[in-house]
Amino acid sequence: MLQGVTDFLWSYVLIVVLIGIGLVFTIGSKFVQIRHFGEMFRVLRQAFHHQPGHVSSFQALALSVAGRVGAGNIAGVAVAITLGGPGAVFWMWVIGLIGMSTSFFECTLAQVFKNNEPDGTYRGGPAYYMVRGTKKRWLAAVYSVLLLLTFGMAFVGLQSFTAASSLEDAFGIPALWTGIALTAVVGVAIFGGVKRIASVTEIIVPVMAVSYIVIAVVVVLLNLDRVPGALAIIFKGAFGLDQAIGGGIAAAIMQGARRGLFSNEAGLGSGPNVAAVAWVPHPVNQGIVQMLSVFIDTAIICSSTAFIIIMSDVYIIDGANAVDGVVMTQAALQDHVGDWGRGFVSVALMLFAFSSILYNYYLGENSLNYFSEENKHLFNAFRAVVLLLILWGSVQDLTTVFAFADLTMALVALA
Repeated sequence: MLQGVTDFLWSYVLIVVLIGIGLVFTIGSKFVQIRHFGEMFRVLRQAFHHQPGHVSSFQALALSVAGRVGAGNIAGVAVAITLGGPGAVFWMWVIGLIGMSTSFFECTLAQVFKNNEPDGTYRGGPAYYMVRGTKKRWLAAVYSVLLLLTFGMAFVGLQSFTAASSLEDAFGIPALWTGIALTAVVGVAIFGGVKRIASVTEIIVPVMAVSYIVIAVVVVLLNLDRVPGALAIIFKGAFGLDQAIGGGIAAAIMQGARRGLFSNEAGLGSGPNVAAVAWVPHPVNQGIVQMLSVFIDTAIICSSTAFIIIMSDVYIIDGANAVDGVVMTQAALQDHVGDWGRGFVSVALMLFAFSSILYNYYLGENSLNYFSEENKHLFNAFRAVVLLLILWGSVQDLTTVFAFADLTMALVALA
């Protein structure tokens, strides 16, 4: 029943809602993501300015990218390709392009309605502008609960599972050992608050993202003759012209939209929670910067994984699940560069998962903060739950959790 409700929402409701609202934002803003594409990089140069006692705009961007770049970029893209065909990649691009305008508006609103905290930091997000901007306190409460369940809990277990299964496949490291190590390292970071989390991701994210992009560029350069063919099957599959793909265009659109949203999160309201913590000279600055995080996630990182897989000799069409997605990406890179490629994907995924867990934890903490700003015992209990979920998730088969996460993610988007 859970899977049936999830499929109904993704197949018939969210496709229309997400694309429809994204187009309203895009057309209403006269294609802000295209008009201000160059401005993203100009504002990014200013984002390194650090106001004493505050999180910088770049740190907020790094934390946002840390959350977006994770299992969805490696396992999620592979799952989308195997279940929806290579054409799903095209619809991931479409969702990403539209999502850039959605991210601009939701992150700008987060800056406008952010809250000053006693320790000098900021908090904000959809729950805050739902209350202050629309006076719908009940909707803010519902949204906060769904955000807590989706990011603070379900996605934490999912990230831990993908990292542990990847390391076990590549190096034979028992999943439980990975879970214990990941739990310990995350524990040190999350008990230090948002400033420590931002400081950690500011270092990890650029290193892991650049390394993954570089290896993808190497793969493309080694296979330049295959690039036209890869693009051709992506576009053919996107419009149902490749009959080898079960489900045709419907499967491509559904998988592309579902995994695209899981990866870039535009429209879920998760990004604004992070955008609100930054000190910026004007709210629009952070809206423009956050558009860049969607672009990095979808146009660069997801595309890197897609081309690594499609231009290899190992990708398959049927029978994929969350585990197969990780293993397929590892096998594809191994096919291109040799045995070390499998290990490289595992290490990259471990870093991606670590940074995503920090991000997911912060979103869960922000949801709790909406209900109770002073209850330290509540926050410490939540931290303990997150650490237990990391350990638990590392040794589980998370098919049910993935379905639960898809369902709550759909509800968050509708809220």
